[in-house]
Amino acid sequence: MSLKDAVIVGYDAISPLGNDLEGQWQQALSGKSGIGPLTRFPLSDDFPVRIAGQVPSIDHLDYPFLSARHQAAWSSPVFKYSMLTVARALARSGLVITPDIASRVAVTYSSAIGGLDAVLAADRRMRSENKLPPPYANPNSCINMIGGKIAIQTGARGPITSTISACATGLTSMIIGAMFLKQNRADIAICGAVDFALVEPIVAGFYTMNGVYTPKEGRENEPPESASRPFSSNRRGFVLSEGAGAVILATREFAEAHGLPYHCELAGWGMTSDAHHFVAPYLETVKQCMLDALSDAAIAPQDIDVVNGHAASTRVGDQVEFAALQAVFGDDLPPICANKSLIGHAMGASSVIETIFALQGMEEGIVPPTINYTPDPEIEIDCVSEGKRLLRQEFILKNAFGFGGCNACAVFKKAG
Repeated sequence: MSLKDAVIVGYDAISPLGNDLEGQWQQALSGKSGIGPLTRFPLSDDFPVRIAGQVPSIDHLDYPFLSARHQAAWSSPVFKYSMLTVARALARSGLVITPDIASRVAVTYSSAIGGLDAVLAADRRMRSENKLPPPYANPNSCINMIGGKIAIQTGARGPITSTISACATGLTSMIIGAMFLKQNRADIAICGAVDFALVEPIVAGFYTMNGVYTPKEGRENEPPESASRPFSSNRRGFVLSEGAGAVILATREFAEAHGLPYHCELAGWGMTSDAHHFVAPYLETVKQCMLDALSDAAIAPQDIDVVNGHAASTRVGDQVEFAALQAVFGDDLPPICANKSLIGHAMGASSVIETIFALQGMEEGIVPPTINYTPDPEIEIDCVSEGKRLLRQEFILKNAFGFGGCNACAVFKKAG
């Protein structure tokens, strides 16, 4: 145990289950799906994707950075949603970033896709109206601007970087934040990720890659809520969604010196590159990532009480994750929680939102259910399909895997 260990002092999330964290958590425990009709843009009759996980509006909430003037300039939703999660996570932590600690506050909050919607809107305006892009078009599209705006919002003046690792971005943001703390470069790290990928060419592009959910012929009218099916025999790709999550890390030393309560620490982590294929996962490096996280936490596989899986609902991805879990845990595979069954796949934000759900479950001793599950004879797994389960959790393993072969795994330990 080190005084520079990263402990979690605050967090907040916005997902298709709602914009209030406690409300989302209760929805998750009840097995409520956040998936519904895709309405972010007009759909032509032949547009191939019809469902998504959409977050509710936050425009009615009373925060200074949600002013009409601010939204006109920073038009991409990645800014207001990320900034709101950070404001609320800091409020929950009880931390006030004063000038005397500002230089020791790092920002690693990032995104996989960023504000591409602003560039696409500017391009369409140039073509349809022959008007040049608005002056904030390029700043909206800079992924590192999300962290920059958060630093301006909070006054954080420590190390700042954007950790972009596709769908593992949220978790790698936390890992890099913990590295800053361990290296004594910061006492606090504002971590997390945001993604709003429900933009017409991005959604259609995932369809042409055969990644996004496509209903079986003759079953086009199945309810959207049943579409996200991790580890299920009838899984047919991930359901694209959106969201944001913030996690505030502090060194154990800082938290205890400043009276910041915490119930969990980031005990160990692993990161590997598949060096194999641009989207297909690779068993050996996925397995090694989990083993590295366990080794870094100085625990054995049998110490893990629950795995929060990547579990995107793709045919190959779920199979490889299961094979890697089997290789690590053998016949003692713990329960696997698959939150994407409830909220879909929020790209880079997915792994931090799921981590927050895992932390909430650890604190309360509850594992939310995996819904829409039909057993796959090739994947013998306990994915908590019967409903929420009471379970004391001392150690959780969180998996996150992204395009380009970006793997991140982390072990969280209950404090006490």
